[in-house]
Amino acid sequence: MALTTRRRALTTAVAALAGAVALPAGTALAAGTRHGVRPLRQAHAHNDYAHPRPLLDALDHRFGSVEADVFLVDGELLVAHDPVDLDPARTLESLYLAPLADRVRRNHGSVYRGSPLPLQLLVDLKTEGAATYAALDRQLRRHRHLFTTYDHGRVRRGPVTAVVSGDRAARVPLQAQTVRHAFYDGRLADLGTTDASFASLISDNWTLHFTWQGTGAFPDVERQKLRTLVRTAHGRGQRVRFWATPDTPGPARDALWSALLDAGVDHLNTDDLAGLEAFLDARG
Repeated sequence: MALTTRRRALTTAVAALAGAVALPAGTALAAGTRHGVRPLRQAHAHNDYAHPRPLLDALDHRFGSVEADVFLVDGELLVAHDPVDLDPARTLESLYLAPLADRVRRNHGSVYRGSPLPLQLLVDLKTEGAATYAALDRQLRRHRHLFTTYDHGRVRRGPVTAVVSGDRAARVPLQAQTVRHAFYDGRLADLGTTDASFASLISDNWTLHFTWQGTGAFPDVERQKLRTLVRTAHGRGQRVRFWATPDTPGPARDALWSALLDAGVDHLNTDDLAGLEAFLDARG
């Protein structure tokens, strides 16, 4: 199919999806191209694609994890929060995969030059999970040198670790693969039933499990519950993240972030790149 014809078809498909009922939510050199930059492994850019420079703004702020929501439209993975925002030019390939490949090449095998820390790329599937993951898997295989890989029971670390979140139907095809370039984003209900070779990350909605929002004292029962959850995940080599935590700058957010770090939570979720960078730097 000619490129212009394919672009027209894709644009038509985007318009059709944008008009449907919305699905539920869930180039300058960045700082990491310099030696001596300390990446912030706990910093997770929620809705990273909403920033003026997707991926690059987060890397400039030294984030160790970024999140992209994707919709499968006419065979392409388009990055957006809602169907109305879909744009055929904003693909996972153009916004994330190609820039990461270029950066890793320039940095001689790492996202942050001189640092072995893999960048976590959390891909949130907003359309049906099995089909969307199949399209994602094809793209990851084209960039296989970038990604941490599960290969017949062994894990080989790469400069980027892709983690699949969103529609739960992706779990079956992902788990069936003997060689894959992505891992699964489990929920708290998965604790004790999986390990890091499949579900490298455990994420959940903070408000479904905790009442504290950073104001006043952290209830001891909830503090101990959090520590137990983190200890269980870490015992299987898994990292922990919560979404729906307070993200308005102020003492409540700082108190909750501090409690999460004190409990060993691995990723702090934010849309405020500069705010989290400053907070983590102040923590040392």
